[in-house]
Amino acid sequence: MVKKIQKSGGGAEEKKSGAQLSGTVKDSAQQIWLAGLGAFAKAQEEGSKVFDALVKEGMSIQRKTQAAAEEKISEATNRMASMATDLSSKASGQWNKMEGIFEERVSRALNKLGVPSAKDIDALIARIDELNRNVARLSAKQAAASHEAPAKPSRKRAARKAS
Repeated sequence: MVKKIQKSGGGAEEKKSGAQLSGTVKDSAQQIWLAGLGAFAKAQEEGSKVFDALVKEGMSIQRKTQAAAEEKISEATNRMASMATDLSSKASGQWNKMEGIFEERVSRALNKLGVPSAKDIDALIARIDELNRNVARLSAKQAAASHEAPAKPSRKRAARKAS
């Protein structure tokens, strides 16, 4: 601590008092210097602790901000995907409608020109298949009948030979 100087009334005492004053000022200056060094060291020590605390707090805030941003991006992405799906389904529905109208009009035009439709061709193919099966059945019956009975000369042939 700084010491207080007392006033004195004499010359010798003034010299002693001047030396004492000089020593007291020197001691005070030394104490002030040491207090400044102590304050500086404390500030450095506390400053690094405060700096570390601020860095940690900054990292925490950054994480929270990134999480919030990612959440918002995810929400926006989901909304956009949903909107894209809705638009796609609406467009697909309209496209299917147009396709159906086009097919119907083309079918009517071809029908007016006498071009058979796919249904007509399928019906003909089914009928041809049925006729082929009937012909095969009749051929099989005829072949079986010709193998069973020996060949008899017809009456006309027998009459011709007799004459």
